Amino acid sequence: MNKTKCAFLPLVLLVVLLLGACGKKEGTEAEKPAAESKPAAAATPIDPSTVATISGTVKFDGAAPKPQKIDMSQDPACGSAANMTEIVVVENGSLENAFVYVKDGLGDRTFEAPKEAVTIDQQGCRYHPHVLGVMTGQTVKVINSDNTTHNIHPTPKDNREWNESQTPKAAPLEKTFAREEILLPVKCNQHPWMKMYVNVVKSPFYAVTDKNGKFTIAGLPPGTYTIAVVHEKFGEQDQKVTVGPKESKSVDFTVKGS
Repeated sequence: MNKTKCAFLPLVLLVVLLLGACGKKEGTEAEKPAAESKPAAAATPIDPSTVATISGTVKFDGAAPKPQKIDMSQDPACGSAANMTEIVVVENGSLENAFVYVKDGLGDRTFEAPKEAVTIDQQGCRYHPHVLGVMTGQTVKVINSDNTTHNIHPTPKDNREWNESQTPKAAPLEKTFAREEILLPVKCNQHPWMKMYVNVVKSPFYAVTDKNGKFTIAGLPPGTYTIAVVHEKFGEQDQKVTVGPKESKSVDFTVKGS
């Protein structure tokens, strides 16, 4: 063997060894099992033959504040119709847009998020609805029905903040909220008067009062619950309620005005 071949042989051996080591490392990495995702907790079954219902009315005690007119003149696409604030809406002594939910009493029960999405529509440069309830993990579909661009901006304390523009008649935005949060504010950076509240809960037992102040929470398993009512201006109050199998019970709240 000549001197040139002898000098080249160690270099060839070194390259072969390095390639073999790299191949072994890559093979080892490939053989590692993929990280297992934590399975979602199975929903706790409820016997439909025993479920109860809690319904009632949220009353308003005091002189209802007069709604204020909203000046939308900065954007002609918002229309010229008279628009009034929605902070306090009282009709015949009943309070609209109060969020009512089971605050305590469900223990460690778990519930699957509904497959159906809930919708926020931007129409007339207003959010519809003004108060929304949704379960953790449930899809929230945001629609822009206006002929102007909106900028949807939730400002949560416990959930992820996001801020996205949506052009006229654009495809819906689809979002979810991972954690419970009551009175999560949503605003539009394009139109400062546009405000609403999303209430994120872990159970399907919630309602928003209608124009008559009425609410209904159905499908409850028998038990003792803390039912809370919360309003963007008047805060939260609660009552304890016990319902038996198939029982329907009425619970009324009174919110005192300032």
